[in-house]
Amino acid sequence: MKKIFIALFIPILIAGCQSYKKVPYLQNSDSIPEVKLPLYDARIQPKDLLTITVNTSDPLASAPFNLTVQTPYNATISTVTTTTQPSLQQYLVDNKGNINFPVLGTVKVGGLTKNQAEQELCEKLQPYLKEKPIVTVRMTNYKISVLGEVAKPGTFTVNNEKVNILEALAMAGDLTIWGLRDNVKLIREDAEGHRKIITLNLNDASLIQSPYYYLQQNDILYVTPNEVKAKNSDIGNSTTYWFTSTSILISVASLLVTIFR
Repeated sequence: MKKIFIALFIPILIAGCQSYKKVPYLQNSDSIPEVKLPLYDARIQPKDLLTITVNTSDPLASAPFNLTVQTPYNATISTVTTTTQPSLQQYLVDNKGNINFPVLGTVKVGGLTKNQAEQELCEKLQPYLKEKPIVTVRMTNYKISVLGEVAKPGTFTVNNEKVNILEALAMAGDLTIWGLRDNVKLIREDAEGHRKIITLNLNDASLIQSPYYYLQQNDILYVTPNEVKAKNSDIGNSTTYWFTSTSILISVASLLVTIFR
């Protein structure tokens, strides 16, 4: 009896250990050497929306470069008037990486980091101003999406224009118990429209040194479900279909019995 118990218990224990090894993130962190990597800085891409402010000691001199638009602020059904407040003009980066900026006209910003775009605009603006301006560029539509086996899938806006894969998963409530940590898909499209799918392994600590550790705007993360979840899904669909078919047959049989009684 004891031998039978051991024979049954050992496979269960081994399976449990193997399952646990697939759960923790960054497992081999002790073997990863410390490497100084350059700080991540997002680059401007086509279809990005930018807000650009130009500041000098003379507000009137910089006013032509700080366009505003009227946006709805408060409106009620009982009143005819609508209160509005100005907001900064947003500049859409076209497919060639250009924006149309006041006075300067077409300016190439695609492929530049935020700091590089600020320096580029500062140099182009200086001939029109008596002093060197302070230019601030912000991306207003920097977002990423997380799908699959996570607690709260969705699309998330990133205000600081910098987010890594672990932060993105934290925004989505982390992986569920059915998510495969070693099979997370990253879907990325570059400035030329080329799309690629990269497989990431959250169990491997070398992830933090990967060029895909930091996400770019419009990146999509997909967490693959494990076999148990996939099989349960199939079982659920089959069971629903079986119960529906059975209910129909019972209803038809009851109707026939009632008619021919």
